[in-house]
Amino acid sequence: TTPFAMSDMHAVNTIRCLAADMVQAANSGHPGMPLGMAPVAYVLWKEYMNFNPSNPGWLNRDRFVLSNGHGCALLYSMLHLTGYDLPMDQLKKFRQVGSITPGHPENHLTPGVEVTTGPLGQGIANAVGMSLMHQHLRAMFPSLFTHRIFCFAGDGCLQEGVALEAISLAGHWGSEMVLIWDDNKISIDGSTDLSFTEDVPAKFRACGWEVLTVHHGDTDLDEIRRVLA
Repeated sequence: TTPFAMSDMHAVNTIRCLAADMVQAANSGHPGMPLGMAPVAYVLWKEYMNFNPSNPGWLNRDRFVLSNGHGCALLYSMLHLTGYDLPMDQLKKFRQVGSITPGHPENHLTPGVEVTTGPLGQGIANAVGMSLMHQHLRAMFPSLFTHRIFCFAGDGCLQEGVALEAISLAGHWGSEMVLIWDDNKISIDGSTDLSFTEDVPAKFRACGWEVLTVHHGDTDLDEIRRVLA
């Protein structure tokens, strides 16, 4: 496998700047999550996601769920850059009345958005349900359904009861979804250790999940690739 080049990191930084510009132009929104998760989004869309921008409803597409929906400037940036019907003009109208780039993703409004997410943790539960549906369909029609489920989540998502119940069920039923946790140790109130100090990897292992860690997720695209492989 060819290592990532400086041009790839330039692309990541372009995504970061695009998302931050959207928030700045709207004078509203959350730039932190896009800045931190742009590298993993870049690797995921470039090398792992199977999708068709000209047919967003393609039945066997990979599904991406943004549980930490407040970071949707990153999702809109990726959809725009990968060819979905989401022009730059709509990115410039982020969070504005009448746009198709609302402050949290809405699946009936924006091409490429799979799930409407806003309340933290909800997207994890949605992704677990989609994953279980996929496993059922693949068992019935193994040659037709090969898609995967990917989900981004933040610290706030993992503090919500609906997410924890779904995580437990997914481990029990052997879900094959990929949940990527943005362990950035910050919340809107300050450091997460004000209210959240549990051992998250240990909790997932106890629920039956395989847990892998990216140690340099801000800069090491090759490490992200190795963990996702």
